[in-house]
Amino acid sequence: MSSTSRPTVAVAFHSGYGHTAVIAEAVARGAAEAGAEVISIPVDTITDEQWAQLDAADAIIFGAPTYMGTASAAFHTFAEASSKRWFTQTWVDKIAAGFTNSGAKNGDKSSTLGYFFTMAAQHGMHWVSLGVQPGWASTEGSEDDINRLGYFVGAGAQTPTDAGPEAVHKSDIATAEGLGARVAQQTAFFRAGRAALAA
Repeated sequence: MSSTSRPTVAVAFHSGYGHTAVIAEAVARGAAEAGAEVISIPVDTITDEQWAQLDAADAIIFGAPTYMGTASAAFHTFAEASSKRWFTQTWVDKIAAGFTNSGAKNGDKSSTLGYFFTMAAQHGMHWVSLGVQPGWASTEGSEDDINRLGYFVGAGAQTPTDAGPEAVHKSDIATAEGLGARVAQQTAFFRAGRAALAA
């Protein structure tokens, strides 16, 4: 775990066409604004040094697009490689969270978030949910509401398949920023509690 005064939050993500990278940037920005030291790691080009950064981080937020009902193949490759950490229990008691993007409003994003949750549980990590009530859920709501897609396990985003990364919805960006901030805050709480017990 990080020994600095600020919690270290790593964002480990894959982005196929740039849309999920926009969400990853928003998650990182939210965590940084909440006081965390943030490391962003594209998992399809991960290096030994970046694996070591994940090992040293207090929290890891997983992210990938949802393709065919689950995370992208590149993320699955990373997840399978993380089994070396599972054998040594390197990530036990770290904080974890997740986010995903797909072309459809639903797009089976819950399957991807559930996959991240299961992966984190196998590593013995502590999952942090989005912690936001669903938006756009009444006649007075709108697509500009935070958590407009109504996810709870993590942050879900939707971008049209025929549009570029610039089309990522501002509500989804704000929702992702909120997830990053929540993870940073919860990680700080965990660090403080661990320090108090050790004192």
